[in-house]
Amino acid sequence: MKIVTIRYYEQIDLMPLPLRTQGNYRSYGDDALQRLRFIRRCRDLGFTLDQVRDLLRLASEKTNPCEEVKQIAAQHRKDVEDKLEDLERLAQELRRIDDSCRGNCVIAGCQIVEALSSPPERSSTRKPWTARTVL
Repeated sequence: MKIVTIRYYEQIDLMPLPLRTQGNYRSYGDDALQRLRFIRRCRDLGFTLDQVRDLLRLASEKTNPCEEVKQIAAQHRKDVEDKLEDLERLAQELRRIDDSCRGNCVIAGCQIVEALSSPPERSSTRKPWTARTVL
């Protein structure tokens, strides 16, 4: 993890400020290293910083029920599944566009450029595209 990232996590209170050596260098202990690994794993899995903050808080409450952790994970799973559906619709549209192109025309007659300039086809079974779909 980059130093600038760790300092950012300190600024937004995901990481506590470390102790300083006599030479004013930051000194991180095993707890900080474990916390950084937890944050990195959560971020690798796509959890937001707010979700990571909540998960860290909940992880420190060792004797409490894990219902809230389960809720955060379930919401994140739903968000991931929604994103996968959006990406599959996008892949289908790109396959349709790609299949329509022979690759031997000039740009002015390119069916891919034409398809990208047109609104998406709609069907009764397809969800409407959202800004999130194309981003």
